[in-house]
Amino acid sequence: MRVDDLKMATPIEEKILDQNLKVRTGMVMVSDGKSKPELARLHLTMEVITLQRPETVQAISPTAAMLGSQLSQPPLESKERMVQITRQKEGGLGLSIKGGSEHKLPILISRIYKDHAADRTGQLFVGDAIIKVNGEYITACNHDDAVNILRNAGDIVVLTVKHYRAATPFLQKQLSRETPESDNDATCAELKADEGWRLAQSNNNNNNNNFNGNGTMNNSSSSMNNNSNHRPNSLCSEPEIRWVDIVCVPLMMAYVTRYIYGTDKLRTNAFEVRGLNGTTTGVIHLDDLAILSSWLKYITENITGLTNLQMKLYNRNFPVGERIEYMGWVNEGVLNSQISWQTYVPRFLVLKGTEVLLFDNPPLNIAGLNKPNVAYKVYQTMFRVVKESETVDSRQHCFLLQSSGHDPKYLSVETRQELLRIENSWNAAIVTSVIKLGRKTFAVSHQGRSGGLTLDWQTGFSLHESGSEPNAMTWQYKFSQLRGSSDDGKSKLKLHFQDQETRSIETKELECQVLQSLLFCMHAFLTAKVASVDPQFLNSIQQA
Repeated sequence: MRVDDLKMATPIEEKILDQNLKVRTGMVMVSDGKSKPELARLHLTMEVITLQRPETVQAISPTAAMLGSQLSQPPLESKERMVQITRQKEGGLGLSIKGGSEHKLPILISRIYKDHAADRTGQLFVGDAIIKVNGEYITACNHDDAVNILRNAGDIVVLTVKHYRAATPFLQKQLSRETPESDNDATCAELKADEGWRLAQSNNNNNNNNFNGNGTMNNSSSSMNNNSNHRPNSLCSEPEIRWVDIVCVPLMMAYVTRYIYGTDKLRTNAFEVRGLNGTTTGVIHLDDLAILSSWLKYITENITGLTNLQMKLYNRNFPVGERIEYMGWVNEGVLNSQISWQTYVPRFLVLKGTEVLLFDNPPLNIAGLNKPNVAYKVYQTMFRVVKESETVDSRQHCFLLQSSGHDPKYLSVETRQELLRIENSWNAAIVTSVIKLGRKTFAVSHQGRSGGLTLDWQTGFSLHESGSEPNAMTWQYKFSQLRGSSDDGKSKLKLHFQDQETRSIETKELECQVLQSLLFCMHAFLTAKVASVDPQFLNSIQQA
C-alpha cells in the first residue's frame, strides 16, 4: 500500500485463510478519548484484534528480496507483546523453557516445536522471556513453578513476552543438541558462562533487556547491530507503507463497548475493545455508520464464539447439573456517597449449575470459577428485565438481580441481543437448578401452628405441621392449581389455590420469617414448570 492510498475510513477487507479462518482489515481513526484521533489500521482475526500504525519504508526490489531471510527474525525492540495460544490435546503449548529465579535468569523460551501451538501463532521466538501468564507475573518464579503454571493455565493461554536478545544466540546453538529433558541447571550455568552472554551483561548499552536477579527486567537502550537490518538504499524503490503493531488485544473474555468507561454516556460513532486485565484498543472512531456497525458485529461474533468455546472446554469437567449456561461481561451500576449519580463497573457474569456468579476479573481456569466476588443461588434470586421507561439513566439494556438478604444489583449489557441471551440462559439455569434441587422446605406457621411448607418439583406445594406423622400432610396442591398470591412484604403470605373438583378458590394463610427467600424460590419453581411445558426446551436442558 502506498502512502497516498491511506484514507480516514475504508470498507472492511476480508481474506479467507486456511481452514476458513477469516482476517478482516480496514482503516480507522483511534484516540485515547481525549486527544485528536490519528490514522490507524484495524486488523481482526478470530482470536486477536490489533491496531497498527503506518510506517514509511523503502520498498524492496526483487534483487533485495533474495536477501530477505532477515525479515522473519525475532523482534528487535524490547517491547512487551501479548500472544494468545490455544493448547493442543497432543503437544500442549508446544514450547520448552529454561531459566528461573533460582539462577537469576528470566523464564526463557528455549525451544518451539514445529507445527505445534506456539509455532502456529507465528508470534513467539526462541529467546522470548515470559513475563506474565494470563496476566499474572511469573518473573519471580523458579523454573519448576513456571512449568506448573504453564501446565495449569487452561486451554486458552495469554502470554506476555519480551524478546531477550542477549540469550538468543546461545539458545539457538543449544537446539541442535538439546532434548526436552535437558538439565535446566546445566543449561543455565552454560548460558552464564557463554561469552556472548557475559559481553552483553558487561555493557548495558548493548543490551536489549537486563535481568536484575530479583525477578524483574530492566529496559536499556540497544545499539547491537542496529544497522544490520537496514536495507541497502541501492536496492530500494519508491516508499511504501508497512504496518507496525501498536497494541494487540486478545478477544478471549474481552468485550466491546460504546460507552465512555464508567459512565452511561454513549460515544458518538466510536467504540472500544477492552481485554483481560484492562488492555484496550483505545477509542476507535468511524464516521461511516455502516462500517461502524459491521466492525461491532464482527468483533462481537468473534468474542462470543471464543467465549462459547471456553464454556465447552470448562463444561467437560462438570456433570449436567453443574455446567455453565452463560459467561460474559456486564456493567454494574454502583452508587457512590461522594457523587449524586451512579458509576458503572465491569463485572464478569457466570451462570453455573445452581449459582449465579459475579467476578471482578474473568476466571482463567477451573480453580478460578471457585473464587467469585459474589455468589447467589439461582433459585433464590429474581431476574427482571428493566423496561426502558424504568431505567435510572441513559444506559440501555438493563436488568436487575435480587437475591434474598442482599441489595439488588442493577446491571446492563451493550445490546438487546446480549440481554436476550442472558434471559434465555437464566431460564435454562432456573430449570437446571430446580431439577437438581428437587425440593425445598421453609419453616412457616399456619393457623397458629408451626410447620413446614415444601416446594417439590414433582408434587407441588405441601404443608406438614410440626408433631404430625412424617408422611401426613395438612394439605397439598399442584403448581398448576395456584391461581395467585399476595403478601404484606414482611412475613404474611396468602396462597390462592383452585380445587380440581369444585373449581372453587381456597386461600391458605401462612407466616414466614424469610418471606422474600420463599417468594423467590416459589417463582423459580413456577418458572421451571412453565418452561418444562415445552418438551424440546426441557430436553435441551437435560442434554446440554
